[in-house]
Amino acid sequence: MSHSMLVEVADGVATVTLNRPDAGNVLDMDMGRALMDAALRCEADRGVRAVVLTGAGKNFCFGGDVRGMAEKGEAVGAYLNELTTYIHAAISSFTRMRAPVVAAVNGTAAGGAVGLACMADLAIAGRSSKFTLAYTGIGMAPDCGTSFLLPRVVGRRRALELFLTNRVLGADEALAWGLVNQVVEDAEVVPQAQALAARFAAGPTESYGAVKRLMDLSDPGIEAQMAAEGRAIAAQGLHPNGIEGVRAFVEKRKPKF
Repeated sequence: MSHSMLVEVADGVATVTLNRPDAGNVLDMDMGRALMDAALRCEADRGVRAVVLTGAGKNFCFGGDVRGMAEKGEAVGAYLNELTTYIHAAISSFTRMRAPVVAAVNGTAAGGAVGLACMADLAIAGRSSKFTLAYTGIGMAPDCGTSFLLPRVVGRRRALELFLTNRVLGADEALAWGLVNQVVEDAEVVPQAQALAARFAAGPTESYGAVKRLMDLSDPGIEAQMAAEGRAIAAQGLHPNGIEGVRAFVEKRKPKF
């Protein structure tokens, strides 16, 4: 397992921690592979009966590694195709596994991190947590299942508002919209998520898995949608808008689309 991802299993609960706190836990290639490995490990381990997903340090995840994208130049399309292949495989595994998954959202969740929060079966946020999509702000397209999951969590019009305006959603509003299930004090985010996961770990795991499977059967299509997302963000990375948006982000200025 990469140093960028921590997986600790105790008493049936796997705690998966995005572990690049100095970089805001951004999703680079190493993190993408590590997330996929962590998801497959949790899915395969019959001793894992619940999962907590969180981020090390002050923030859950700032989304994709925009600086890394900028460094790829004309190879950014292939880079994004590969990166999303790993992350989307992880999301598919987390959503399909029998173990309930609880997101413990500390600090900011931006871009693809919103997808990670949405893919969890339940989500707990700290009182100072913030959510923002940010894709169109840099001329990019959604990934991490956000275009599939977010409308199903908060509704189509609210999802479109977040995608098109990139406005920041605070924890209380995220709770009111149904993006998270509970808001707690910042220091209690992970403990509360682990307590909930422990409750699930002591429960009827196969029954929980059956609930997840039945809900998936009622609304299939996330894998096909994520494949489309991967192609879209790769194409947008090569489009003049995407190139300008990424460059402007790195140069800390307003993009000129």
